[in-house]
Amino acid sequence: MVQRRAVVYLDWNATTPLCHEAAEAMRRAMVDGWANPASVHREGRRARAFVESAREGVARLAAVDPRDVFLTSGGTEANNLALRAPFVEPGGVLVVSRIEHPSVLRTAQSLASEGTTVVEIEPRSDGSVDPAAFQAAVEAHPGRVRLVSLQALNHETGVLQPVHEVAEIARRAGALFHCDAVQAVGRLSPDVYRGADFVTVASHKLRGPKGVGALATLCGVKLRPLLRGGDQERGVRPGTQDPVACAGFAAALDRAADGPARYETLRPLRDRLEAELAAIALPAGSPIVNGTAPRAPHVANLSFPGWIGPELCAALDLEGVCVSSGSACSAGTADPSPVLTAMLGIARARSAVRASLGEATTERDVVEAVSAFRRVLARSA
Repeated sequence: MVQRRAVVYLDWNATTPLCHEAAEAMRRAMVDGWANPASVHREGRRARAFVESAREGVARLAAVDPRDVFLTSGGTEANNLALRAPFVEPGGVLVVSRIEHPSVLRTAQSLASEGTTVVEIEPRSDGSVDPAAFQAAVEAHPGRVRLVSLQALNHETGVLQPVHEVAEIARRAGALFHCDAVQAVGRLSPDVYRGADFVTVASHKLRGPKGVGALATLCGVKLRPLLRGGDQERGVRPGTQDPVACAGFAAALDRAADGPARYETLRPLRDRLEAELAAIALPAGSPIVNGTAPRAPHVANLSFPGWIGPELCAALDLEGVCVSSGSACSAGTADPSPVLTAMLGIARARSAVRASLGEATTERDVVEAVSAFRRVLARSA
């Protein structure tokens, strides 16, 4: 029997391992929640309870009514729903930062092709965006801005974004505000993203299963269905919900209440990893930290001069260390990270590697990861 090699997993921003509580909840739901949750008989109602438990969990974190939570296949679908909602009629203006997740930026591009004016806000070199730039964009299009979109936490650098300041700018302009909180839920205080007109959540980023997420909305906000079919999710998201996935999602959401405290304990480990990597001498220059604005406690992103990020990630994988060179949703492309390109240019983006720690990361993981980096990087000496 071939024994599986132990790995050091430092890619928690891409996805998180399923937690014990979610796995157990899903096992129970496989037995008790097998029926169609739209059916009105007792077995259907039993399955429906698992679906509603996920809806209620999102509502608690986002501080909204459960009736204003729409379950989706994940963060990408939720972002699409949010961005398209104000643009049922052609025209209008969407203001969005250039460092958003691809599911936001590519939806914005699609809306632009349909007649929406899209204004992209450039980031600062430290990875943050300037609220004054959003204010200027709103003032340049008086009365025409329908939606402003800004993530809570950048998926590649971990930099915290000025959500509340930008949300207030949107409200003063009479526009809706969307916050992609996929990377923040369970890692930062809910106060970071509460109060937005749209809040995006993804189960697999907080140790729940893949294939399920949600869009939480403030009361009265209207959504435009992306699909046509049944009346599930009040007609906004037709299709049979998965009670098993919802059970796991609900369990992960319950754990998320204590998540920020657990993630804060990772700060010393992240700082050690980052400092030791930045101190490695390379022929083309020492590694450089990307994203120097205030950050979440678990993300380190560095550029390694003389290396190509994906090649360095592949070499580290052979050493048993899992890291990434950009958004998981853009993996497999030859293009450098659009986030880092916007912040720092193509050269820094091409040589960037992200390490994202999680609840199960240990000091030994950091020690082994640094040793693996040193072995691989020594090959360029």
